[in-house]
Amino acid sequence: MTKAQRDITRKLRVLKYADEIGNVSKACCHFGITREGFYKWKRAYLSKGEEGLVNGKPCPQNLKLRR
Repeated sequence: MTKAQRDITRKLRVLKYADEIGNVSKACCHFGITREGFYKWKRAYLSKGEEGLVNGKPCPQNLKLRR
């Protein structure tokens, strides 16, 4: 399983758990994430599907390449 697949699986587990219990705050506390992060994942999933849950590339270390 690749890192991207693990990220998707974890995030889907969080989204599903929150839906099952009907309480986002408790789900976030259970998984140790912020509500802001949860809603970011949820928006990404609703707009792009599983592809939206893949972590983006980090900012380049070379300052000249940063925007």
